[in-house]
Amino acid sequence: MSEPFYITTAINYPNGRPHIGHAYEAIAADVIARFQRLRGRDVRFQTGTDEHGLKMARKAEEQGRTPRELADEMSGYFRVMDDTLDISYDRFIRTVEPDHHAASQAIWRAMEAKGDLYLDRYEGWYSVRDEAYYDESELSEDAEGAKLSPQGTPVEWTVEESWFFRLSNYQDRLLELLNHPGFLEPESRRNEMIAFVSQGLRDLSVSRTSFDWGVKVPGSDDHVMYVWVDALTNYITGLGYPEDTEEWRKFWPASLHLIGKDIVRFHTVYWPAFLMSADLPVPQKVFGHGFILNRGQKESKSLGNVTDPLALAETFGVDNLRYFLMREVAFGQDGSYSPQAIVARCNAELANSFGNLVQRTLSMIAKNMDGAILDFEASGEDKALLSMVQSACREALPREFEALSFSTGIEAWMQAVWACNQYVDEQAPWALRKTDPKRMEAVLLTLYVAIRDLALAIQPVVPSKAKAVLDMLGIAEDQRTYADLANQSWYGALVSSGHRIGKPEPQFPRLDLPDAEAT
Repeated sequence: MSEPFYITTAINYPNGRPHIGHAYEAIAADVIARFQRLRGRDVRFQTGTDEHGLKMARKAEEQGRTPRELADEMSGYFRVMDDTLDISYDRFIRTVEPDHHAASQAIWRAMEAKGDLYLDRYEGWYSVRDEAYYDESELSEDAEGAKLSPQGTPVEWTVEESWFFRLSNYQDRLLELLNHPGFLEPESRRNEMIAFVSQGLRDLSVSRTSFDWGVKVPGSDDHVMYVWVDALTNYITGLGYPEDTEEWRKFWPASLHLIGKDIVRFHTVYWPAFLMSADLPVPQKVFGHGFILNRGQKESKSLGNVTDPLALAETFGVDNLRYFLMREVAFGQDGSYSPQAIVARCNAELANSFGNLVQRTLSMIAKNMDGAILDFEASGEDKALLSMVQSACREALPREFEALSFSTGIEAWMQAVWACNQYVDEQAPWALRKTDPKRMEAVLLTLYVAIRDLALAIQPVVPSKAKAVLDMLGIAEDQRTYADLANQSWYGALVSSGHRIGKPEPQFPRLDLPDAEAT
């Protein structure tokens, strides 16, 4: 039986349309999910939208409609984004769905049965934009003296009756968890959370009475759950909690929660404490990635620099956008993008390097060998190239992707691509056609084998284009896993089948800057 792997994104808050940050996290999670599937693991991948809370209620009121009407429309945009960007999720969850309300109320009852919930009065600072409570010591002030959260969002003084969760009871257990190697990465995020918990934890307000757009607190007509109790529970809703389903038994605890660095506290302090209170296992790993900046600036409506990721995908291509975001940014750190950077990176590496390698190799096989895949005897130079490609595709890239070091893994892959192009230039098969046709065949078929490995390895990042290359090579669809990288019988099977390469279709054409960016 294959080993299970459960990955989730943070569910997106749909008070506006998706931006590049939403796309970045979805693409990264999809790369991980596809990579683990290719490694032979039984993967479950969940994403979705977090639709309750004061922010959604106020936004809907401003627009003169119900919160559910707003949620239905906006959640639809996020699903379209995921489908357009080729995100291979198993479930797109919405927190308005009945099974999610049932799961949220079930974990509430479990925490209540543990004695960790009590009714009191809340007075304190609340950020509607973050849907988060903040201590006075965490706040700063803007130039006008208005108080701001650590994220730079406005806060307002809130007074209301509230249920509280005894977060303070879990300080020692949370510190033990945070000090567990690998639970929270990168290390900088782990150190931040250890420092936060070490300062002492106050009990957490977990219900609201000032609005009613949320999951009802069991047994109460006046209270709805604090949106983060509801939102975080989605990760177990999707496995059937509180029922003892096959998915629950197989996939919980989650292998990886992939989230933005701004919500690490909720996922590594509040969420584990809720689970501990409900006597449920905590997730195995949480990774807090960095932000994607627009030419070095964080996107915001006030700056007028918010980019529609679907517009980027339409302009530059889905696989090009996926490749750029995984290649350009050291995962875990902040990174920047611009149309110029996307064009420069994709032209240099996908079009001029890998795409050109595929195009000229397969064209020469089709033209000069009638497309035939033949037995050949590899020389020392051929074996050296294939060894280098195999090392990159079978060892370096999988090792780095397993560690979520995507840019490093792709760099190893690119080194192999460049080595193949250098080999072409040095061997000059176009000249060998006249002087040594047998050697020409060996050179081209060596490249054919190398391209197979390269296309197979990069599938998680550029799934559509890699599939097209593998289709042109004639690689059977059931022979495209990472285990197949080490399998040599595929080549003999193609030789004996009489497979022939047709005229290749270019998969990575050069990109041009839109007119508005080129001036």
